[in-house]
Amino acid sequence: MIYFEDMEPGMEYELGSYNVTEAEILEFAKKYDPQPFHINHQAAQESMFGGLIASGWHTASICMRLYVDAILNKAASLGSPGVDQLRWKRPVRPGDTLTGRFKITECKPFRPGVGIVKGTAELKNQDGKLVMNFLGQGMFGTRPS
Repeated sequence: MIYFEDMEPGMEYELGSYNVTEAEILEFAKKYDPQPFHINHQAAQESMFGGLIASGWHTASICMRLYVDAILNKAASLGSPGVDQLRWKRPVRPGDTLTGRFKITECKPFRPGVGIVKGTAELKNQDGKLVMNFLGQGMFGTRPS
């Protein structure tokens, strides 16, 4: 179990990789972000993107899944007060393989038994190009006495 005391600024975590499929791009977008360039091949081809792309919210969800699997499910995670900044830097396309990383930038006690950990998360595609990043924070329990 990873506790608040186990984390410190400068620590980096590899979050693993995820292969994005066309089917899931369409499924997610049809349900949550049905813009033409996410759900319609012809409209996407004629858009400034030149083809089908994943919703940014889908990309953020993939990052969250990697973060949960790599860190939060192994930690005394108590939720999050929010994300400070989220940026979609390049389109994510069917067949892309996204790889995540999280770097801790700040750790501070919040209240008895709870600390706040701030950090940056990023996803890069198979070419090593940044597709998304965010600044976020999470609450973590301290080690039981």
